[in-house]
Amino acid sequence: MNNKVILAMSGGVDSSVSAFILKKRGYSVTGLTFRVWPKSLCGKHAGRSCCSMDAIHDARLVCAKLDIPHYVVDCQGLFQKEVIDDFLRQYEEGLTPNPCIVCNEHIKFPILLQKAKETGASYIATGHYARVFKAGAGRYLIKEAKDKSKDQSYVLFGLKQDMLSRLLLPAGDHTKVKIRQRAKRLGLAVHDKPDSQEICFIPDNKTARFIKDNISDVKPGCILDKAGKVLGNHDGIALFTIGQREGLRIAYGRPIYVIDKDPDTGDIIVGEKKDTFKKSIMVKEINWLDKIDTARPVKAYARLRYKHPKAIVVIKMLSKHNAIVEFHQPQSSPCPGQAAVFYKKDTVIGGGWIQEALA
Repeated sequence: MNNKVILAMSGGVDSSVSAFILKKRGYSVTGLTFRVWPKSLCGKHAGRSCCSMDAIHDARLVCAKLDIPHYVVDCQGLFQKEVIDDFLRQYEEGLTPNPCIVCNEHIKFPILLQKAKETGASYIATGHYARVFKAGAGRYLIKEAKDKSKDQSYVLFGLKQDMLSRLLLPAGDHTKVKIRQRAKRLGLAVHDKPDSQEICFIPDNKTARFIKDNISDVKPGCILDKAGKVLGNHDGIALFTIGQREGLRIAYGRPIYVIDKDPDTGDIIVGEKKDTFKKSIMVKEINWLDKIDTARPVKAYARLRYKHPKAIVVIKMLSKHNAIVEFHQPQSSPCPGQAAVFYKKDTVIGGGWIQEALA
């Protein structure tokens, strides 16, 4: 193992200070920034994305100040196919996707690992708020960050052992406040740069508008109550998510929420708040970080959305990578297409994708 590390540089304060920390620890750091936006999106963002042209410029300036080499990887075509097209397809199918996790799994971490192997670097690194440690049997696990308010362990559940064994996460041992203070002391212009927006390729987080602009045939449909009675119409199933209350345009006398969607008919089913709570979910494509005895139920905690409180669960395996997850207390609005990430205390033991909300 050598001291060379390939660091994903987003142009934000977290990866910038991570570069400094790694260099101070004696690593030979190379910064790598991903150019992922298709040309059609250039110039449409307000500077709060981790992947904009401004972000590339900021990352380059930081690397120059810290005296480390910086490179840009152009993966626009791959990002369009693996992230944007997949995002739109899932919404068309009635799902609620998480493109940030998809990007990590299919683009950023595989490319980091590939570049590390090409250049002979032993390590890869990012500015994520999480921690990696070596557990028993030579396996590597992810822990929550020191700063629980910024913890990003949820979005890293899909990483494989060949990535985790090389991964360094310097920001995970620090609070966001300390990271910004360090950046300011270093004279980095990004010290007060706003955090990146949730979905980098959607301007101003206007998801519905992005869907309308990019899905050629957004079919309208009916809004039904649980008994099948038509209450109204909607502009397209892709414009709604489970648990959504706004935008239904129905006078019902009390608050109503989307509780189910039927992609075959295009119908949306609505109900009261109590109807959004589910006792169990079906989870597919589970990636186990820890060694798990899949022959018996697994007791754990599950997080169903980023920054969502963890819930006590029992995981009943149907196969090595598929399970029914039962909640100790019913949970509101588990969304097919989102990730369910499993924890033992503050450690990620695995995670997968919600396929279906059950009773």
